Amino acid sequence: MTGAGTQSAPVGQLEGWVRTPFTGAGTTHDCYEKGSGPGVVLIPEIPGITPEVLGLAEHLVAAGFTVVVPSPFGDPGRAISGSYMMGTVLRLCVASEFRAFATNAHRPITDYLRAVASDLAARTPGKGVGVIGQCFTGGFALAAAIDDSVAASVLSQPATPIPLGRARQLDPGVSPEEFDRIAARASAGEVCALGLRFSEDSSVPRARFDTIKKRLGDAFEIIQLDSSPGNPDGYAKSAHSVLTGEVRQDPANSASAARDRVVAFLKERIG
Repeated sequence: MTGAGTQSAPVGQLEGWVRTPFTGAGTTHDCYEKGSGPGVVLIPEIPGITPEVLGLAEHLVAAGFTVVVPSPFGDPGRAISGSYMMGTVLRLCVASEFRAFATNAHRPITDYLRAVASDLAARTPGKGVGVIGQCFTGGFALAAAIDDSVAASVLSQPATPIPLGRARQLDPGVSPEEFDRIAARASAGEVCALGLRFSEDSSVPRARFDTIKKRLGDAFEIIQLDSSPGNPDGYAKSAHSVLTGEVRQDPANSASAARDRVVAFLKERIG
């Protein structure tokens, strides 16, 4: 992983990652894998597997995990730009695979992600696998937890369904049947979840976390980073990507500390 200074987020590159097409639930996407140890599925944020997403992936590999990064959208390794971001958003918002605006909905992409998680769990050590979702894919990590192979879900700034209106703001991002299954597994101690957001991030309403907390109770841990005016870390009100774009390591900021908590959480649950 390329080192990060005070002005930039950690980044990585595709070199050293093994690309393999993986088919699950009738869908095929490339998956990138690296590392050894317990398994973690890292779902990229919009617009795809960017250098910042690879920076997080490399951090997880260095922490002792086998990391698989599926590539269901975007151009792997391509840097973020405004046009790249907008083009990806427009495509995903109308794709039936993702159901960006639907409430109380099952999202077909999560069937594929469960298959990836199950395959990884079958060939790695540990007590199941962890799944991390971010931004548009944040809630997909929770939906993956209906599978017995998933012992830890990390919902980093989960922005789906896009929170237009109160119903979508409250929506947990999973169907009622999925939520019932996840809650039952959480009650039995089979899965725990961790949610992360910035306090002023309107694309990730706090109400969504409150809905999840009400069902999962102590099995759902919430980390909310202060992005209010005058916050100690100097985050802009628009701060969004907790585990990637906002991480600073020298000196370490609260996003870096949140990333450390994610690693510790995964080790507690699967390692």
